[in-house]
Amino acid sequence: MDLPIAIVSGGGSRNQLGLLAAELGGKRVLLVTDPGVLELGFADEVTGILKAAGLEVAVFSDVQPDPTDLNVNAGVEALKAHDADLVVALGGGSPIDTAKVIAIRTANPGRLSDYMGLHKITNAGLPLIAVPTTAGTGSEATKVAVITDSERQVKMMMLSAPLLPRAAVVDYELSMSMPRSLTAAVGVDTLTHGIEAYVSRKANLMADPIALSCIDLAGRFLERAWNDPDDREARAGMMLSACQGGMAFSNSSVCLVHGMSRPIGAVFHVPHGLSNAVLLPTITRFSYPSAIDRYAQVARTLRCADGTTKDEDVCRALVDWLGELNEKLQLPRFSQCPNVNRETFDQQVEKMAADAIASGSPANNPRIPKAEEVVNLYQEAW
Repeated sequence: MDLPIAIVSGGGSRNQLGLLAAELGGKRVLLVTDPGVLELGFADEVTGILKAAGLEVAVFSDVQPDPTDLNVNAGVEALKAHDADLVVALGGGSPIDTAKVIAIRTANPGRLSDYMGLHKITNAGLPLIAVPTTAGTGSEATKVAVITDSERQVKMMMLSAPLLPRAAVVDYELSMSMPRSLTAAVGVDTLTHGIEAYVSRKANLMADPIALSCIDLAGRFLERAWNDPDDREARAGMMLSACQGGMAFSNSSVCLVHGMSRPIGAVFHVPHGLSNAVLLPTITRFSYPSAIDRYAQVARTLRCADGTTKDEDVCRALVDWLGELNEKLQLPRFSQCPNVNRETFDQQVEKMAADAIASGSPANNPRIPKAEEVVNLYQEAW
């Protein structure tokens, strides 16, 4: 399995960041984050920890949700200006993905779009330490980055070993300030990672137990974390679930939910976790007949039904459970998401379907859809 060489976890583990950076040979650090993390004061705290260990730190925070190649280019310039020899990513999936690509860019020049797809990045970049502040993407444990091509308005999924962080610091205390809406969206994103890793055509015996643990933790702790943001056990459980979800899908794969989610982000700029959440019940209903035993195991792990219920009935219960979970967490339908309108949807839906299939992720799905079926699924989720 491809995993970071070190994962430091638990409340307060961020205080070990300076020692970890020094062990990786860092002297000059570029801290990649975003304006929201800056506002929370986490960037100042992490900068202080790094400086106390004797490191020189520059902060780059020009990262937007669903980051673009322009964010990466600006970050590379900041990296060069500081003469950085190590990158620390602090934030959710957007800063971590941006930092991954910044860290490999000087060793892999040329057009960024040339690295879209599988195993296109061949040269190792600078060491990267990922410090997540949201319990969602699991990007701290993956060799995947998603960056939007600003000209083509296409989300470029890159999967290559050099994108894997050298180390991760998984400190649930950094997630405790997440608002309820973000807790909900990234929490269902985490659940999606576990489910897709487990039902994927590339599922394997190494990734399966990690995927099921991710699913189990999300089922036990997501609603609790949403109901009570100060529930430390629930926050710790969801941070662990998110990291395990990243481990699982990075060593298996994501499927149709992610394939269809990326075009929603590219066209409507809906946050990745939210677009996954609005699609998950619909795509589960479409997919489960092709992997009934796998989806039934997911359902039983989530305690949707007991062991005496027939597998097909359990799968139907899973679809209902996922829809009810979105309602409990006050997550919207596709049509109710910010920036979404029917006119643009009707104009773009066929291109969205084509882009989804071109991403490759739908080919990993238990039931592989045709383009017209993807259009119908978008309509159903609407």
